[in-house]
Amino acid sequence: MNKIEIATLLHHRDPYLLVDEVIEVNNNSIHAVAKPTMNDFYLQGHFPGAPIVPGAMMQEMTTQAAGILLTKFYSPVENYNSDTTKGYALGVLRAIHMAKYKSMARPDQVLNIKVSLTDQVENSFRFKAFIEVNDKKIMQNEFTLVNISDEPLFE
Repeated sequence: MNKIEIATLLHHRDPYLLVDEVIEVNNNSIHAVAKPTMNDFYLQGHFPGAPIVPGAMMQEMTTQAAGILLTKFYSPVENYNSDTTKGYALGVLRAIHMAKYKSMARPDQVLNIKVSLTDQVENSFRFKAFIEVNDKKIMQNEFTLVNISDEPLFE
């Protein structure tokens, strides 16, 4: 699944659409890829002369990947399309339970994002995730996303 197809499942748009490709997805897990470059807005000043991907952006990469899984398999409407389906906000971040950063990610590295659904209660979904670079785990986290009405987005 390429970035254009991903955009039908997520409300995010460039420059904030951080997942570049989906390698594999099923109803319990997703393997996605992000390929940060020096052109990405979040690397412009983080840090001059020694650019690294901010931890908050890696967190967002994992939640966007989880959001793709939710929209594809747990959407309250059939054939969800972010441009045309109204009334729903899917994969809204409810909580970050844990995040650990073991190493840094740099521009032009391939970040393998692997997310697993660990629990579901109604419209609330708990995930475990990690990011690898060259088969080395550089970050791991746990978080909860929810599917809600989109009304709070416009208040």
